[in-house]
Amino acid sequence: MAIPIIDLFAGPGGLGEGFAALRGKNGEPAFRIGVSVEKDPVAHKTLTLRAVFRQLKGKPSVRYYYQYIKQEISLDEFKAQPEVAAAFEHASKEALCIELGKADPAALDKAIRAALGTEQNWVLIGGPPCQAYSVAGRARRVKDVNFHADEKHFLYKEYLRIIREHKPAVFVMENVKGLLSSTHDGDPMFERILSDLSSPGGDNEYEIRSFVKRNKVGTELDPSDYVIEAEKYGIPQRRHRVILFGVRKDLALVKHDLLTLKPTKTTVRHAISDLPRLRSKLSKGDTLEKWREAVAKGPDYIKGWGTTGEDAMIEKATDYASRAARLSSYGNTFFKYTKARPKAGHLKRWVIDKNLGGYCQHVARSHMDSDLARYLFASCYAKVNNYSPRLHVFPPQLLPAHENVKDVNKDTTPFKDRFRVQCASEPSTTVVAHIAKDGHYYIHYDPTQCRSLTVREAARLQTFPDNYFFMGTRTEQYTQIGNAVPPLLANLLAKVVRKVIYEASGITSIERVRTQSSKTRRDLAHHS
Repeated sequence: MAIPIIDLFAGPGGLGEGFAALRGKNGEPAFRIGVSVEKDPVAHKTLTLRAVFRQLKGKPSVRYYYQYIKQEISLDEFKAQPEVAAAFEHASKEALCIELGKADPAALDKAIRAALGTEQNWVLIGGPPCQAYSVAGRARRVKDVNFHADEKHFLYKEYLRIIREHKPAVFVMENVKGLLSSTHDGDPMFERILSDLSSPGGDNEYEIRSFVKRNKVGTELDPSDYVIEAEKYGIPQRRHRVILFGVRKDLALVKHDLLTLKPTKTTVRHAISDLPRLRSKLSKGDTLEKWREAVAKGPDYIKGWGTTGEDAMIEKATDYASRAARLSSYGNTFFKYTKARPKAGHLKRWVIDKNLGGYCQHVARSHMDSDLARYLFASCYAKVNNYSPRLHVFPPQLLPAHENVKDVNKDTTPFKDRFRVQCASEPSTTVVAHIAKDGHYYIHYDPTQCRSLTVREAARLQTFPDNYFFMGTRTEQYTQIGNAVPPLLANLLAKVVRKVIYEASGITSIERVRTQSSKTRRDLAHHS
């Protein structure tokens, strides 16, 4: 039987996706999501749709899902299919739109008990909201007298309540690295959370482990030992997050594997280079001709740069601007593969779905004329130097008209990297929810495209499969992606957790396969 999962603060479902996608040698799922909880109604719609996909996957009726995400049929037409309607009915019991900390917990407890049945060795996953802990969030609210009272400081206690009430065998809790330095009324939040999770109440006790560092006998882990640097494990993104691995004390003698370092880095190029090349749109009066004119003027903004490389950069920008004129499409609801599917690698094997046959949600944003020039310069500069330029490098004509960039050489000038190219030969910087506000931190490395990343490109950097469809407006889609845990990283965590659960249950992987195969044969006999 698949191991049950309860997913709290699920967002669009990145962490749950990684666990749910893990299969045994017999092809059966190692985990099943019993309940996932998310308060945001749009992210909840995404979560629900993914639950529907899991119900349909492997059945003929999954074709309706593909038709819907390609926008070949409407949502109403999709739901009108009997098999799809049944899948939505199941999903309504799995994906719950609940605001933890405010809703009556009795309904959630009832749903959890129904999902778990008599299973004792199950897994709790999730990441309480991180705005109160993140360094950027604290910086923005440094003068906010109400910050100390922000309920997000203590939403982890909702996670704690579920541990105390339902006693998972294992829990996996994710949060930002800023948690390590966060304080509340002078008390370090990380130590407080670690203590609470270790002894959540009643007769529960947990050993808090790391996925990347083993506890030495008689010593404690340092707080930094709980940080996972995603780019070291095959994720095309420098995403550093605290991930706690709680193991119930009665299972504490079971050892666990550590994540395996990847010998080579997975880059932005690996992640998105196969996606169709797009032009951006102009935010005012977009036409193809006006866009080409705006890009062609880009090199003029470099004049007066006053560096020894000025002429060479103007020449390079002019060359790329002329190449940009070959682009015409700014995206579509769906792109079919126009050539052989991308070469297999660990990331492409994870994201590509041959049954989908192409790419969804790959549409460029609109940008101002002046930003096209900035993107052209910045991507050209990054192509030459293999790093993104900071503001003090920009030609004077390309500096934004902000009061705080009058003197970009001052140490006090904030956000000197406000225009950031995601360099092709490196993992990306952290994809965060700010991507929903503008694309300045997420400039495409190809100078001919003069644009920021699309929803699908951002999803690729977060390792969401191409058949993962995000509901809502484009802004809401970006927000969901930025708030998520990379599913491929979650899948690596799931492999570690599965082995612990199997060993705790006294079941080897081979025995598990045999048990599942026997159950499958019994089920087939029952239905025949």
